[in-house]
Amino acid sequence: MCAHRSPPTARIPRLPRVVPDRLPRPARAVLACVPGLAAVAALVLCAVGVDRTPGDAERAVAARAAVGHRAPKPPVVPRERWLGDAASTQPPTRYAGRVSAVFVHHTDSPNGYDCADAPRIIQSLYTGQAGVRHWDDIGYNFLVDRCGTVYEGRAGGTERAVVGAHTQGFNVGTTGIAALGTFTAGVPVPRAMTDAIAAVAAWKLGLTGIDPRAPVRLVSTNSLSKYRAGTRGTFTAVSGHTDGYWTACPGAALMARLPAIRQHAARLQGRH
Repeated sequence: MCAHRSPPTARIPRLPRVVPDRLPRPARAVLACVPGLAAVAALVLCAVGVDRTPGDAERAVAARAAVGHRAPKPPVVPRERWLGDAASTQPPTRYAGRVSAVFVHHTDSPNGYDCADAPRIIQSLYTGQAGVRHWDDIGYNFLVDRCGTVYEGRAGGTERAVVGAHTQGFNVGTTGIAALGTFTAGVPVPRAMTDAIAAVAAWKLGLTGIDPRAPVRLVSTNSLSKYRAGTRGTFTAVSGHTDGYWTACPGAALMARLPAIRQHAARLQGRH
């Protein structure tokens, strides 16, 4: 298996509470003119912050852009469908402020399964990670079978920025999507699987207006990754596990499909 757990000392910084009536008067005026979801996105931009301080007009444009490049949520099978009676006691879910990148994995398990058996396979992965290895849950946020079915992995809510245990050093602010199977060099990667990975990536990254093809900078929380703790690494918004950690995961065949997955995800967001 290629999921990896961040050290228990890694902490998530608290975001400032955003209270609309404490925002500057010009910012409140902008939000009053932005309806529905765009207003929510504008508040998120204020809460999360950026490297520089944009003007009110720039914040409004950024909020509209984020909404304009959202992709629809694909169908996701809830974890109750595969968990069954295998559930174990787990600590409270940890959350990040937002999802800035997606890491693609493979589960290093057999490929010749019937898709009807996918829930049983995922339960087995969960038992190995949460039971045998004593992790707090399955490491991946989502899993995708060869027929293109998407399964909820780690608990905490598919809509939220759940901190997983999939890419050592870079679990905070990212989503881990695992392809059920082993995709080393020369192994065919089903089109339905890559389409489903692209759909999840487009949706999760689109919630914050991130182009799946864009470069993103992430801070490592663990020196066992390819980057010392506290240093920044530059990734593509949809990357492979091997980009952040010393591993062959997600396999050479699936890594070779990442450019096409990024392009498909960008199209699903309405980008050219």
